[in-house]
Amino acid sequence: MCGICGVVGRRSATPLVFGALRRLEYRGYDSAGIATLVDGRIARRRAAGKLDNLKHVLDESPLNGTTGIGHTRWATHGAPTQNNAHPHHVGGVAVVHNGIIENYESLRDELVAEGRVFTTQTDTEVVAQLADHYLQSGLAPQVAAFETLKRLRGAYALAMIFEGHEGLMIGARHGAPLAVGWGEGETFLGSDSLALAPLVIRITYLDDGDWCVIRPGEVIFHDMTGQVVERPVQSVARLDAAVGKDGYRHFMEKELHEHPSVIGQTLQRVVDPVTREVVLPELPFALADIPRAVITACGSAYYAGYVARYWLEAEARLPVDIDVASELRYRNPPLTEGGLALLISQSGETADTLAALRGLRASGQHVMSVLNVETSTMARESDVVLGMDAGPEISVASTKAFTAQLSVLAALTIAMGRARGVMTPARQQHLMAALLDLPSEAERIFQLGEQIRAMAHIVAKARDVLYLGRGSCFPIALEGALKLKEISYIHAEAYAAGEMKHGPISLIDDTVPIVAVAPSTILFDKTLSNLQEARARGGKILAFTDETGAERLREIAEAVIVLPHVDAFVAPILYTIPVQMLAYEVALLRGTDVDQPRNLAKSVTVE
Repeated sequence: MCGICGVVGRRSATPLVFGALRRLEYRGYDSAGIATLVDGRIARRRAAGKLDNLKHVLDESPLNGTTGIGHTRWATHGAPTQNNAHPHHVGGVAVVHNGIIENYESLRDELVAEGRVFTTQTDTEVVAQLADHYLQSGLAPQVAAFETLKRLRGAYALAMIFEGHEGLMIGARHGAPLAVGWGEGETFLGSDSLALAPLVIRITYLDDGDWCVIRPGEVIFHDMTGQVVERPVQSVARLDAAVGKDGYRHFMEKELHEHPSVIGQTLQRVVDPVTREVVLPELPFALADIPRAVITACGSAYYAGYVARYWLEAEARLPVDIDVASELRYRNPPLTEGGLALLISQSGETADTLAALRGLRASGQHVMSVLNVETSTMARESDVVLGMDAGPEISVASTKAFTAQLSVLAALTIAMGRARGVMTPARQQHLMAALLDLPSEAERIFQLGEQIRAMAHIVAKARDVLYLGRGSCFPIALEGALKLKEISYIHAEAYAAGEMKHGPISLIDDTVPIVAVAPSTILFDKTLSNLQEARARGGKILAFTDETGAERLREIAEAVIVLPHVDAFVAPILYTIPVQMLAYEVALLRGTDVDQPRNLAKSVTVE
């Protein structure tokens, strides 16, 4: 997950591109760079680390030119070094890229065999090498760019500039967002509307598979057949009203696609990118002194807390109790003095959670809240707030806030484990690496849209659906069932897979889909056994797993969706995205009101 931007115009490009990168920094902060055309030649400035490091480089060595591209990076292939920083410059082309080129190894081998020398560890360099290869064969820049795009497999948003071609930029989108902004006599390209908003008077969103030829005040859009296509232009006035959807059909669809950026933006708040240590706000108590924790929340936030219970007990060896806030506030349980009350809420105004907070404080608990709105009542009444940068959620069904909550709770778990002296530095590094890889892995989920839609056709016909999971993915099964109920109005229930034999198995026949959240890393053999029992009774198995799990599930499952393999610690975060996408696709098929489902409100501020 990275941020890209570009400009062709009349003003100096560098300050415009740098300002856009500043607005995109939530998408990555491992390194950054800008390339412009100076007297027709490509010139670059790059720096490892946060964007301020690039600013220092630019202050010491300014970069002129009116055509430029920029990049802020979340490292995927290759360490976050200056050499691996974008833009990549090869011969007559410079490239910035957001996404993953899946066939880069075969392309690189082909180009190396032709004598080309690669100088970085990134997948993106193959784009620049390939484009330059076509340039050197005599093709014009836009033809060379198109031939390059036709060879790429994976997800990408790209911007290219070319030596000797002032005022020309090529942009392309496949599986990653990209928008064109229209200014006065200049044209911009950016990963999202946030990057472009202060610069433009109109905006156009590229459709998936589009590429475009950009000149000052002019853009020609093409599809991947090379045909010229028309794309709607929104004025600033319309953009103000519609920016929330960014060209998506529903707010929920847009917010689903924001999962990668939200995870990255949230981690940026709690992780030092240089030391890769968790950085929490100043605490009025010591984590090492916490004897016990109680977690409480409502709805999806409760499920996030449920995952955190698994994490905190397993990785930090901290005893944890958990209850829904509407029950905890009246249950009056005995609590250990000096314990930690961990409350989770998107709005910070949820009535039951707020009431539980006050009761827990009165019982002598330290109050820590995980919130998306840091000016809320819960924020003001907490001892410490762990903020998350999910941005506003317009759709009633929570999506991106859930993965933001999990990201914060995962970081808290690592900090708690180190503070309590039960997590080794090696284990910390391992978990942190898995966590920081998540934004790029999450972006890959959106390449599975067609498969998820096919699975949705099976679920949409059902009257009842069962969701199964084990370990820390059991709460993700709960989340999947909740989303399906909320927006498609299909009855769905989730169970810990081992509980199948204790009642739910009696519901299974050939009309009941069973959605399994089953990464191969978490009690997979046990889950497989439970699914075989369900299949023997006619159940339709629909599985989310990884390649290892898929090899064994395909024999019994009607549909298997293969997700990227990730560490068991972060699997609940990654697997959240496709189960939410499934609910969305089912709701579309059933024609329900996705953003405003019946009888529900976004923030429950009354009991």
